[in-house]
Amino acid sequence: MAKRAQDHSAFVQHVRFVGRTGGLVKTLRGFKKSHHTVPDAVNAATSAFLAKLCADELAEEAEAFFQNARTAFGYKRKEITLEVSSPSAVLIAKDFTFELAYALDEADAAGYLLTRSLHGLSNGDFAAASECETVFAQQFSELAFVLTKGAPVESVIDAVEGLGGDDVLQVEYPSDCRDCTLVVSGVSATVRFDGSELAMVFPRSGSPRELLEAFVAVREAFALTKKAVLAGLLK
Repeated sequence: MAKRAQDHSAFVQHVRFVGRTGGLVKTLRGFKKSHHTVPDAVNAATSAFLAKLCADELAEEAEAFFQNARTAFGYKRKEITLEVSSPSAVLIAKDFTFELAYALDEADAAGYLLTRSLHGLSNGDFAAASECETVFAQQFSELAFVLTKGAPVESVIDAVEGLGGDDVLQVEYPSDCRDCTLVVSGVSATVRFDGSELAMVFPRSGSPRELLEAFVAVREAFALTKKAVLAGLLK
């Protein structure tokens, strides 16, 4: 475990863990079928409507995370605070910041998305702690962070394609090369890169520790290619 924490410490404070769920607006407790209408567009008015509808669910979940974190980590009053202002809530603790945010689905305004994000971790030991595993188990399916030093997307694509058929890394990209998606052999997540941010997207939700362990495997795969542009991304 000590080695894992050391592996994580170089970047863990800049990592953002993200989990996304959603549902239909009409299933929220605040929605009254007798006099409410399902939104058909995303704008200021419908977003404000959603904020009223989701207030109960948001407050309930945020309070549950507050109590679970306070108990698991033994925080005192001054070490943890919760601010709820629908459609979002922010839990700030001594070792992390956790946010919940509701928003209408841009693709279909009849639905909503709930995003949970964890960031500002104090150190690598926090992500590996059993308390963190308890509070945030199965919460996140994406690990993202802004790179200290980015790279042109084209350079990353060329580096992978220049591996000469190496099956350790594979890359897909649109014609304008605005971003690219990499698949690393032996890692279930796909890696999305847009030049300044790298995100690992997992097929199922997990804890911060599980996502970070997969990240270390990706970093090692990049380093093994001996391609400076790849190895340099995750130093």
